[in-house]
Amino acid sequence: MSVPPIIDFRERIAGEESAPDPDKVISGTPRTVVSNRYVEPSAQFFAGDWASSVGKWKVAYGEHEFCHLLEGRVVLKSDDGQEWQFGPGDAWVIPAGFSGTWETVEPARKHYAIFEQAKS
Repeated sequence: MSVPPIIDFRERIAGEESAPDPDKVISGTPRTVVSNRYVEPSAQFFAGDWASSVGKWKVAYGEHEFCHLLEGRVVLKSDDGQEWQFGPGDAWVIPAGFSGTWETVEPARKHYAIFEQAKS
């Protein structure tokens, strides 16, 4: 059995550009770029880079996500009114079940690690 390689995040790689569902956009015309760097065999855990232009949209998390913001500023607000503001260097976890809004206040870039529970 061979040893799997280490996944190195230091080098920037090309990603897939997309946008939040137009029905979920609250303000702006946000565009995102996702560069998935690692997916384990069950596809329940994956990690990579994400970037976004300015905008605000509704989110509902079915997965657990660890975020480490490298650039920019973002604001998350839960449906019950709690608000979190993050800037460069900040790290946080969004638990599965979180529902609210994601606002990119300044163009942002983050590393992420996501775990999705097995579908039954």
